[in-house]
Amino acid sequence: VQLQASGGGLAQTGGSLRLSCQASGRSFTFSNYGMGWFRQGPGTEREFVAAVSGSGISTHYTDSVQGRFTISRDNTKNTVDLQMNNLKPEDTATYYCAVSRSIMSSDKNRYIYWGQGTLVTVSS
Repeated sequence: VQLQASGGGLAQTGGSLRLSCQASGRSFTFSNYGMGWFRQGPGTEREFVAAVSGSGISTHYTDSVQGRFTISRDNTKNTVDLQMNNLKPEDTATYYCAVSRSIMSSDKNRYIYWGQGTLVTVSS
């Protein structure tokens, strides 16, 4: 399974960015897997940001992004997006999309495939 994340870049405080992750792979049925976004800032551990169930009906967010970020998926295109609004400098990090072995999880140890990451920088 390959995951290609895109959409990172530079934004100002209060601005918006939309990340996208394209999944591909032989015999990989995208809708069977939960998907998640994680992030890792300089000198920090990778942390959970958001997750979505295989159907797209259920979502889960870490408290710090609740109400500002929205995760969604398109199972016809094998993509999962993260719409990030009202960005803050503390959102600066490399963002990773990942495939979960569970329906939906905030535990990074339950994720089996990872993308290469896309850098988001929020200036104050």
